[in-house]
Formats: sequence, structure tokens, C-alpha cells
Amino acid sequence: MKIPVQKVAAIHDLSGFGRASLTAIIPILSTMGIQVCPVPTAVLSSHTGDFTDYTFVDLTDQLEAYVNHWKKLEIEFDAIYSGFLGSPKQIAIVSDFIDHFGNDNNLVLVDPVMGDNGELYATMDNEMVVNMRNLVGKADIITPNFTEAAYLLGEEYDESIDGAGVKKWLKRLSEMGPGTVILTSVPNPDGDKNTSVIAYDKRHDKYWKVSCRYIPAHFPGTGDAFASIVVGSLLQGDSLPVAMERSVQFITTAIRASYGFEYPKREGVLLERVLNTLNLPVIGSSYELL
Repeated sequence: MKIPVQKVAAIHDLSGFGRASLTAIIPILSTMGIQVCPVPTAVLSSHTGDFTDYTFVDLTDQLEAYVNHWKKLEIEFDAIYSGFLGSPKQIAIVSDFIDHFGNDNNLVLVDPVMGDNGELYATMDNEMVVNMRNLVGKADIITPNFTEAAYLLGEEYDESIDGAGVKKWLKRLSEMGPGTVILTSVPNPDGDKNTSVIAYDKRHDKYWKVSCRYIPAHFPGTGDAFASIVVGSLLQGDSLPVAMERSVQFITTAIRASYGFEYPKREGVLLERVLNTLNLPVIGSSYELL
């Protein structure tokens, strides 16, 4: 008998305040009709972006027992989705998780969260970059931003990169192992106010692009939301370009719905006001084949 609700193992930290990581992932995927089975790598009183003096409980030492219990239960997942990881040991645990629970019938998405705006996050170093290169090799899909792609490839962060250069980066990332690479925050060398998400589908040797108008606001957690919607869309049967389109449309809608309100932007986008849009059809598809 077919299980009526699909399951995603979500390997992320849990921040009590601020809409990021599991506090964004769980409501998004639940709204899309998918069960989230969280694997919390750490528990924080708030996310680390723009907050100070937050409490932090590292769960690395508990993860192996946590996962071993799931192994005994013989749980099967429709997707495995990992995000921010805090140490090489956590990367090794996720690698083992994929080896055990991954199979030909489920989806493995790794979001290699390491940095932004040309710099690594404070908790990241070269050892983490090297280990992340190994982890992305076990994924079906990876969703790096432009900064993370540069570090994975050992390239300089160069916002003047042209379309041909982006394609080369995408193909080289796919050669690390993943069948699909979705590159976010791709700079536009033409200098207009658009930003792009560009993907490479290795199986069909195709490049897809979705563009949107740049909105001058920073909200933490939008990367987690984007990757979550990609997972949910693909599990619902959407094609890669439609999954990209749905993700971009939702993030754009969420930012626009939040931007006009006077509240601390470090709390993230106002997810609660736009979650219902996840069940609407894609409107006015703008994806293009490059």
C-alpha cells in the first residue's frame, strides 16, 4: 500500500526565534503536504544572523544515537535534505545517513551552507570546505549560492562573471557528483536590477534560468525556504524549472509581503502571511532554457 504522505528527513539546526532552518522548513513542507522528520544538529535560542548573546546547544554527540534509533526502526524517506552543518564530524554523520537511508527511489538534496557575499561564515574554515566537497558528491541536487559555489570550486568570487562562465561553474560542480546543480544569487554583469537562479541538469545536459527583480532587503532564512520548496515541488511531481519557478515566486512574494512592514528584518520574512500561496499554481512562468 502506498503511504499517503511523503516523508523528508531534514538535517538542520533549530532556532527558537527567527524564521530560519527548521522553524522555516517545517511549516513550508507541512503546508505542501509533506511530513518533516527533523534531525536537529543544534538548538539555539535564536538564529545567528544579526542576533547576539544567543544560547547554543551542540547536539553532535547525540546525533549518532538519534540516527541509530531510526536505523532500528527501518524508516524509509522520500527525500533527505541537509543544510547548515557545524563541524566536520556533523558532515561525516550526514554522509553516513545518506549512505544508509539514501536509495535509487528517494531524493537527496544538500544545501552547502558556508557563506555569502564572497566570505565564509565565521564558523567555517577550509577544513569544512574540503569536507563539504565530499558531501555534495553524495547528493542528487545541491543548492549553493554564488559564494558557496566559488569556495567549492576553489575559484575567486567574481561578480563580473558572464553567462558562459556560470555554465562552466555549474558543469564543474555537477562533475563532483550531483545530477542537478541549482545556483542562487547569480550576479548580473549587465548591472540591471535583476537577480537570477540558474540550474544545470546533467542527465539532459540542459541549463535553466529563472530571474526576478532585486529587492533591496536582507532577510535571514530565505535560502532555507528556497531549498525546502525545491524539495517539496519535486516530490509533488514538478519538473526542475517549475520547482525553481515556484521557489523564486514564493521567496519574492514573501519578501514583498514583509518589506512594507516596520519590524526587525532579522526575524525573517513573514512566512505566516504567505504560506497559503504554496498551494497555488505557478503563475506566469518566466523560466527559460539557456
